[in-house]
Amino acid sequence: MAQQNTSDLIEAYIKQILEESEIIEIRRAEMADLFHCVPSQINYVINTRFTVTRGYSVESKRGGGGYIRIEKVRMSNCHQFLEHIKRLFDGELTEKDAVAIIQKLYEEGIVTKREGHLLLTAIAKNVLSVSKEEDQIRASLMRALLERLSYEDRK
Repeated sequence: MAQQNTSDLIEAYIKQILEESEIIEIRRAEMADLFHCVPSQINYVINTRFTVTRGYSVESKRGGGGYIRIEKVRMSNCHQFLEHIKRLFDGELTEKDAVAIIQKLYEEGIVTKREGHLLLTAIAKNVLSVSKEEDQIRASLMRALLERLSYEDRK
């Protein structure tokens, strides 16, 4: 059995709590004590694994009574969800962020597994790296995709 690293364990723990409650508040120092790590590792996990593109809203307050509030974003309206994602990127989109968006589209039932795989192929670095503007091309492709999906939802 593969051993999980501390970041994976922290992520799994937070996701398990989010299954029971839509919004959670955690304290960096308490989480660090629980996992025997430094508070910056808690920040790292939250900043990289609980992003808007992955379907989470994060709010933090620093200081003595500080907390991190994490909420799993649930979009009841597909059109609204697609518009929300479209606002997340401007003229450029990294492959990592595009993959996270496609994963979220799949999780929300907006695209099928097969459609998701096709989209992943279209935005892949090895496909788009023929151009110096690969992130701009990826952003343009994703924007067109989201607009089309949004149009389909209105019907």
